[in-house]
Amino acid sequence: MGFVAKEKLSLKYRPAVPCDHHWIVRSVDNWWGREVSHAIPRLFLDHFYKTSMVVEDGDRCVGFLVGLHSPSEKEKAYIHFVGIDPDYRRYGLAAQLYKQFFERALENGRKVVKAITAESNEGSIAFHQRMGFTVSRPIDGYDRPGMTHVVFTKLFE
Repeated sequence: MGFVAKEKLSLKYRPAVPCDHHWIVRSVDNWWGREVSHAIPRLFLDHFYKTSMVVEDGDRCVGFLVGLHSPSEKEKAYIHFVGIDPDYRRYGLAAQLYKQFFERALENGRKVVKAITAESNEGSIAFHQRMGFTVSRPIDGYDRPGMTHVVFTKLFE
């Protein structure tokens, strides 16, 4: 599609629904330019759709956030995966998805939001720092053997 002029955007943010999984996994590999859809199993949208979000431009889905409120640790929430169509990046869509997730987490009594990324993902690290997260030291094997990740933590009072 190519660059979309900001004044032509007709954005709508909405809670996700289970059937969003289909378009997410069809889109996200193209958006990343490599295979990443395996990191978003259907169970996330089947069981955590009420804490996940989608952003649409007209009838086109252009971004999503898959997140959950921990059922085991009642004060914590976790952002698992966020994706924005490359044609829609740099408009603040991801930041808005995060802000809406924070609001819902706080309304649900969550005081801590966590996320992770690969140590090498400098763009993600910088974004999370701008969003107020602290970044852990690199942890080898945190999520998978042989992979080094950093953990993001955002605290609310």
